[in-house]
Amino acid sequence: MIIDGRKRVNIKLGIFVEIVLKPHQRTGELTQGVVAKILTKSVSHPYGIKVQLESGLVGRVKNIIE
Repeated sequence: MIIDGRKRVNIKLGIFVEIVLKPHQRTGELTQGVVAKILTKSVSHPYGIKVQLESGLVGRVKNIIE
């Protein structure tokens, strides 16, 4: 099941997600990891909520993996 990564309520610390890094926005290449920080303050964002992974990478959530 794919959960909407554009809504902040769906993002929790410690969940496994796929994000798009800034340099990969054109290609849409996804990077997987565990959410360490939620960086977007607003309730939703059209391109996905911006998060920092435990690896230190920052990007916008495209998929939430259960």
